[in-house]
Amino acid sequence: MPGKNIRMLMDKPLIAHSIAQARATGLFAAIAVSSDSDEILDTAREHGADLLIKRPDELASDTAGKLPAILHALTETETRLGVVVDYLIDLDATSPLRLPEDIQACADLLTETGASCVITGTPAHRSPYFNLVERAPDGTVHLSKQLSSPVLRRQDSPECYDMNASIYGWRRDVLRDDPKVFYPDTQLYVMPRNRSIDIDEEMDFAIVTMIMQQRQAK
Repeated sequence: MPGKNIRMLMDKPLIAHSIAQARATGLFAAIAVSSDSDEILDTAREHGADLLIKRPDELASDTAGKLPAILHALTETETRLGVVVDYLIDLDATSPLRLPEDIQACADLLTETGASCVITGTPAHRSPYFNLVERAPDGTVHLSKQLSSPVLRRQDSPECYDMNASIYGWRRDVLRDDPKVFYPDTQLYVMPRNRSIDIDEEMDFAIVTMIMQQRQAK
């Protein structure tokens, strides 16, 4: 997760942006925003979120996982609305360069394939079969993954993808019964690199801001 300072800098405008993206798809019966911050929830209210979900303390620490917070938001949503949802789509505010079309495509992939989960990614910048290495305790390095025959050109290595943390989708019953991301039938929706930057530090935020400004100028 981004550090506290960069989170304070970016969270409010990016939450508003994520709500607008969700609304633009016309897909959602309800748009919920989950946060431990009253300021973030106030921003969400101002920009039309249907449900504001305050996270309990145990889900608001720097060591808290993503899935427990999503399950809490799912439970709160269903309780408040008095419904049981069929699907859940998570839009991570720190990966805002997706388009509404990407959200729609992920929803289509989830429903048309019957998959338990859909994630998003982009072609990997490094290959674990060619130029991604691990360091052993003695300081020596080796390729993260090795095939029976060495890969002489990166183009010949198996296709690999970086998860971009932009969109996650689940079938509700699967997530409720077995909360995780990687099931035997998890599907991948591939996005281009220029829509796949996940903000983790100030440089990422600067790049995303520049790209978004260029989009608005067109």
